[in-house]
Amino acid sequence: MCIYLMMSDANLLEKLKKGDKTAFAQLVALYASKVLNICYRFLLDKEDAEDVSQEVFIEVFESLHAFRAEAQLSTWIYRIAVTKSLDELKRQNRKRRISSLGKLFHLDDVANWLAGGSMPDKHIEEKESMKAVMEALNKLPDNQRVVFTLSKIEGYTHEEIAEILNATTVAVASLLYRAKKQVTDELERILKK
Repeated sequence: MCIYLMMSDANLLEKLKKGDKTAFAQLVALYASKVLNICYRFLLDKEDAEDVSQEVFIEVFESLHAFRAEAQLSTWIYRIAVTKSLDELKRQNRKRRISSLGKLFHLDDVANWLAGGSMPDKHIEEKESMKAVMEALNKLPDNQRVVFTLSKIEGYTHEEIAEILNATTVAVASLLYRAKKQVTDELERILKK
């Protein structure tokens, strides 16, 4: 089955490079859902994720001639999705990112509170703990946050993350280790207050 999929990608790529519009529609149909999910995991806003997903496929269309098939077509597309998502995150302000982290962890009340809204008195201790976790995650450098998100939220293996980010598995493991350590250290510091 794996050989069939690779052959299918090769045939699809050949048609794409010849400018076959039907092949491009097939490519979008194959990868649109996954690209949208990746974008959403970083941006945590449906409209932003949809906009960035469109940018991903525009980039794919414009860059097909440069694709050298050193990685799988899907990996190349997912790498573009991660890069475009990170670019969008850099354009957003800090307040928005804090709110997005809350949405990522389904903590809408905490996200609303951190964004300036009111926090209900109910479950204050639990919400304070979640606030501490979100503060710790917010302090991660982008590269560690990306690896953490791909590993712990998307469920990718170190090897898959390395392919997506065009890095080594050792670099991925190192980034993930540092992210976990930084979050743990920051939580200990916050909780000592």
